[in-house]
This record gives sequence, structure tokens and C-alpha cells, in this order.
Amino acid sequence: MNIGSLIRTYRKEKKFTLKVVAERAGVSEGFLSQVENNVNSPSVDTLVRICNAIGVNAGDLLNRAENQESYVLIRKGEWLDVDLPHTGFATRRFLPPESRAVIDSAILVIESGTSIPVRKNIKNGQEILCILKGSIKLVQGESEILLEEGDSVHCFSDPKNQRITNDNRESAVVLWVGTL
Repeated sequence: MNIGSLIRTYRKEKKFTLKVVAERAGVSEGFLSQVENNVNSPSVDTLVRICNAIGVNAGDLLNRAENQESYVLIRKGEWLDVDLPHTGFATRRFLPPESRAVIDSAILVIESGTSIPVRKNIKNGQEILCILKGSIKLVQGESEILLEEGDSVHCFSDPKNQRITNDNRESAVVLWVGTL
């Protein structure tokens, strides 16, 4: 169960800060942060107080956590079975945001002539790209790395200077994994 991420999701939906929820629940900000990051588990009483502080029924939160999918399977045949929007790329995530605590992952389908930026608001993040079909160019500042089918790269995220570009005639399919 991933209770902490669900608490964070509900807290952010209500636009509450850690400080506000911690004060309402009678816990420290540090403890609440540890709960949200699944580093520490609250007692039942503390969980109820946190849920009350964010206006969520503790039983509903536990039911949602229990029913979270533990995996998502994307078969090879589904890679290109994607309607590409006007942006020229599609992201097929493996898990919903509340289930992503440490890493994020997706299959990226990138149309010919499309360039996409790195994730926003990432500090000290790392990423792995593995080219499943086609080829792409990873641009990091002045460096450009051509990656072809079967190639992979592990790099530090550079939100201001990083892009993935598909300059080829075919769509590219990329397995992407990144730390949060």
C-alpha cells in the first residue's frame, strides 16, 4: 500500500501546505513529510487525525490504497497503438501519480519532427532512456547524443537545457525512467 502518496495527493488537491496539515493533525512537519514519502508509517490514531486534517475519510483512503494496481503491463504491440495529439508525442505511464514515490516511468511515443523537454521542477533527478524503436537525439546543453534502437543512456536531468528530439521520418518509441 502506498498511503503516503495518497495523503500527499489529497493534501495538494486541497492546496494545503505540510505545515497547515501537520498543525491540524498535531504532528510535526518532518513526520508528515516522512509519512508522505513512505519513510514512516503513522499509527491508526495519527492516520485518522491526518485524514481529518485534509478532509478525507481514513477508511476511504485505506480502501483506495488497497485497490491500487501494483503493476501495469504494456505489450510491445501497444507501443504504436497510440493516438498522437497535436503535441506530436504521447506518454503512457505505468502507474498513476499517487503510486509514484521514488521513480517515474513511461513509454514515450515521439512523432517524426517532434522535440519534447525534460520534466519540469526536477532537482538532482536522473533519467534512463532506452530506445525500443526508431532513433532520437538527446540534447543536453551543447551536447547532442544520437540514440538508435537498442541504445540506452543514463543521465542527470537538466530541465533548462535538455530535450529529446525525433528528427527522423518514423515515430520513435522510448522506455523512459526517472527519479523524482
